[in-house]
Amino acid sequence: MNRRDSLKAIGLGTLSATALIASCKSDTKESATTGNRDVATTGRQDFEIARDESLLKETFFDKHEMATITVLANLIIPKDGRSGNASDAKVPDFIEFIVKDEPEHQLPMRGGLKWLDLQSLNRYNNDFVSCTPQQQTALISEIAYPFKAKPAMQPGAVFFSKMRDLTAIGFFTSKMGIEDLGYKGNSPGKWEGVPPDVLKQYGLENV
Repeated sequence: MNRRDSLKAIGLGTLSATALIASCKSDTKESATTGNRDVATTGRQDFEIARDESLLKETFFDKHEMATITVLANLIIPKDGRSGNASDAKVPDFIEFIVKDEPEHQLPMRGGLKWLDLQSLNRYNNDFVSCTPQQQTALISEIAYPFKAKPAMQPGAVFFSKMRDLTAIGFFTSKMGIEDLGYKGNSPGKWEGVPPDVLKQYGLENV
């Protein structure tokens, strides 16, 4: 699987502006990724707060589906020397929230998870979560690159592309992911006077 740098260079570059903006449109999604069940209220309308509170109380994926999502997310963004893996950044919780907030993701995600289990059962006589890491990686390698996937594997490739996009959005909009990117945001400048080489250029170094 591609490591984190490849995801930043390729995965994030393929995300639609709409999807990325949607992932950042409220503090609630960040709360979902950190496991905080409190809905952020600053600068938000009452109906928005009420809707997000309602969504957080709902459950879409069952335990098995969430376990599968967790394994997949960690295959996409594994732990490395710089930061934790996708589940450390609460990406599965983010995906659970997203499919409730944007229901158009529900059928493709649930169908894709079932497709993955069916493939695993046919090949290894186990659902995907129960397969060995080597078996999981072997199967995912066949659907990780849509243009290389065989025709019979195209449904899986479509699903995995969506899973990869949601994982990348969830990770890189989390606190851990932002720190991983090294993004510092806007910060005030600090005036330390005229640089010594400039003063020397104009003969003012001793003034």
